[in-house]
Amino acid sequence: MSIEVPNYISKIDPYQGGKPIKEVAREIGIAEEKIIKLASNENPMGISPLAKKVLNDASSEIHRYPDGNGFYLKEALSKNFLLETNQIIIGNGSNDILELAARTFVTKGDEVLYSKHAFAVYKIVTQAVGGKGMEAPSDNYSHDLAAFLSMISNKTKLIFIANPNNPTGTLISKKILKDFLNKVPDKVVVVLDEAYDEYLDDSLKSDAFEWLKEYKNLIISRSFSKAYGLAGLRIGYGAAASKLIEMMNRVRQPFNVNHFAQIAAIASLDDKNFIEKSRSINNLGMKQLIHTFEVLNLEYIPSYANFVSFKLEDEKTAMMYYQHLLNNGVIVRPIANYDLPQFLRVSIGLKHENNKFIEYLSNCNI
Repeated sequence: MSIEVPNYISKIDPYQGGKPIKEVAREIGIAEEKIIKLASNENPMGISPLAKKVLNDASSEIHRYPDGNGFYLKEALSKNFLLETNQIIIGNGSNDILELAARTFVTKGDEVLYSKHAFAVYKIVTQAVGGKGMEAPSDNYSHDLAAFLSMISNKTKLIFIANPNNPTGTLISKKILKDFLNKVPDKVVVVLDEAYDEYLDDSLKSDAFEWLKEYKNLIISRSFSKAYGLAGLRIGYGAAASKLIEMMNRVRQPFNVNHFAQIAAIASLDDKNFIEKSRSINNLGMKQLIHTFEVLNLEYIPSYANFVSFKLEDEKTAMMYYQHLLNNGVIVRPIANYDLPQFLRVSIGLKHENNKFIEYLSNCNI
């Protein structure tokens, strides 16, 4: 007798992350210390010195369950972003927030809108709850919000928008985004995924926390995995009207964020200098890579995040470049699964890491 699995589950394409350094070392036969990973949009500076200190002191509590409600982390987030603690939910990475939104507000057959070339997890969490994913066309690799509005039906329950977007790095202006929210029906929940907001210039940074006073159907998702450098600890958070947060907490797993992640996140919020230095290094690295693409006459998508996607002649050429870089200890990310088969995405590293990427990109004679 075979075990039956719902059709919408069996059709899910599992998420594929960037190759880990250990895996490449094993496959290619290169020493780990000679490999650089520019595939997963991680902070090349590592973590905040303040976070490192509290982690070194935290092992004595590893035998205890973590704070299931994240009281002190919520207090820190409340202080930093002028939110009420009942407007905040913490997650096992911001992916957890995205999944909680789908599990809370979507039932089988409901429609969920997201853009072409947007984060793969939106489609995955939609399918996992039996929802019907509705892909809006892109506008020059960015979100076409007019198309979103035209696709809203009485079956639409949830909309995912990434700003900046991954993997394209495009940004929707605050005015355009706010105009869009004004036109979305109150019964439709909008999830605004702002995982890369810390990399934006001050004038471009999100005002969405302020918007929560006006839009009771808005959920903001943030991450500690990118600029804060805590990807390995898996910690993110969401902010919304207290009624939405209350419902999401009903399906949230108990103890979903571990003790180390919570205390590291609290310390990271206090280290403003680390975030500013991370942004500064990212801006310099972005200029370094863009200059290279222009010299090599390679098309690229202008990015507001900590990565940039660049275009090769065709998918075959893109994969040949990817393998050439991999064989020389440089891990980047093919993004054919985002309907961008001719593109590779490279995260911005430290100067010497960018230089190594540039060296092997430039000498790839195909």
